[in-house]
Amino acid sequence: MSTAPPDRSDVGEPRFRDALRSLPGRVWIISLGILVNRVGNFLPVFIVLYLTERGYSAGAAGLVLGVSGLGNVLGNAVGGYLADRIGRRWTIVLSAVPTAGLTAIVPSLGSLPAIVAVVGLIGVTSQIYRPAAAAVLLDSVSTNQQRLAAFAVFRFAMNIGAALGGVIGGVLASTSYAELFLGNAAACLLFGVVVAVLLRDAPHPRSNGAEKQADQPVGYRQALADRALVRFLVMTLVGEFVYIQSTVGLPLHVSDVGLSARDFGLLIGLNGLVVLVLELPTTGVVSRYRPEYVLAIGNLLIGAGLALTGFMNGMVLLSVTVLIWTLGEMMSSSVAAAYLGSLAPPRMAGRYQGLYGVAYTIGTGAGPLIGGAVYAIGPWALWILVGAAGLLAAQLCLPRRTATEPAS
Repeated sequence: MSTAPPDRSDVGEPRFRDALRSLPGRVWIISLGILVNRVGNFLPVFIVLYLTERGYSAGAAGLVLGVSGLGNVLGNAVGGYLADRIGRRWTIVLSAVPTAGLTAIVPSLGSLPAIVAVVGLIGVTSQIYRPAAAAVLLDSVSTNQQRLAAFAVFRFAMNIGAALGGVIGGVLASTSYAELFLGNAAACLLFGVVVAVLLRDAPHPRSNGAEKQADQPVGYRQALADRALVRFLVMTLVGEFVYIQSTVGLPLHVSDVGLSARDFGLLIGLNGLVVLVLELPTTGVVSRYRPEYVLAIGNLLIGAGLALTGFMNGMVLLSVTVLIWTLGEMMSSSVAAAYLGSLAPPRMAGRYQGLYGVAYTIGTGAGPLIGGAVYAIGPWALWILVGAAGLLAAQLCLPRRTATEPAS
C-alpha cells in the first residue's frame, strides 16, 4: 500500500480567494437565479402537510412523494440531454416556466389522481434545470480553482435561499396554502425570467478542440463508458443514502431517547447555520488538496458522524455528531460538483451532470425507504449499515491504483 501523502494542488487558499474575485458575471447571474428559485421552493417541503390537512392519509401523501421522486430522477436525465442539445439557457427556461404553471394549479386540484399526476410532472420539470445550471458554471470558468469557486458560490446562494424559504414558507402556510403555492410559482417564473433576460450561452473555455470531436458519438451510453464517472456515481448514490439518514434515522433516534420534535429541529438548524456560515471558507481551505482525498475524508466524516448518533442520548452529544457530519458535508459538497466537472468532456457536460442528478435523487429517494425498514429491524442495524456505507463511499473516492503502482 502506498504511503505517499495526499497530493496538493498547485494553488492554495489565497488563490481560491482570487478565483472568487475573478468569477465571470454568468456565475453570479445563475447564482442569483438559484437564490430566487430556492427562496420559493415550497412545494417539496409543504406538500405532505398540505395533503394531510386536506384529509388525505399518510399513505396517500407517501404516494405523491414517491411519484414526485421518480419524476426527479427522470427530470435530471432529461435535463442533462437538453442542456447538451438545445443549450443551457433555454433548458433552464423550459424547466422554470412549466414548473411555475403546474405549481400554480395545485391548490385547485380536487382528486388524488389529479394531484399525483400534476405533482409527478412537477417532479420532472422542476429538476430539468439542474444539469444545465451546473453546465453554465462549467462553461464559464477555465481553471480548477475557478471551477471550485463557482460551485461554492452557487451552493452558498442555494443555502441562503433555502434558509429564507423555510421562514417565508412557514409564514405563508400558516395563512393560506394557495398563497404558498402561488408564491412558489412566482419564484419559478422569476428564475426563468432572470435566465432568459440576463444569461447567454457561451462556448466552454476548454472546447477549443471541439470541432475535432464533432463526428464522435455523444450520449448517455458514451458517458457511462467512463469508468471514473461510474465510480463517482456509485459513490454519490452510497453517500446520499448515508447523508439522508439525517432526516430518517436521526429523528427516529431523537424520539426513541425521549427528546422532542423541537430538539430535532434545533439539531437540523445547527447543521443549516454552520453550513451557511462556514461552508465557503471551508471550501477555500480544502481547495489546497487533491479532490479525491477531500471527498474521501468528507464521506468518512459524514458516515462516522451519523453512525455515532446511535450511541448518543443527550442534546450536547448529539450536537457533536451533527457537527462531525456537517464538517464532512461542507468539505465534500462543492468539491464533488467541481471534480465531476473536471471529468466531463465539454460536449457532454450536461449529460455528466444529469447522471449525477440521477444518482443523487436515487440515493435520497431510496435512502428513507431502506433506512426506515432497517431501523424497524433494529436501530443498531441502521447505524452499522450507515458506518459501513460511509466507509464504502470514502473508498470509492480514492484514486484507483494503476497497474504499475507497487502493492506496498
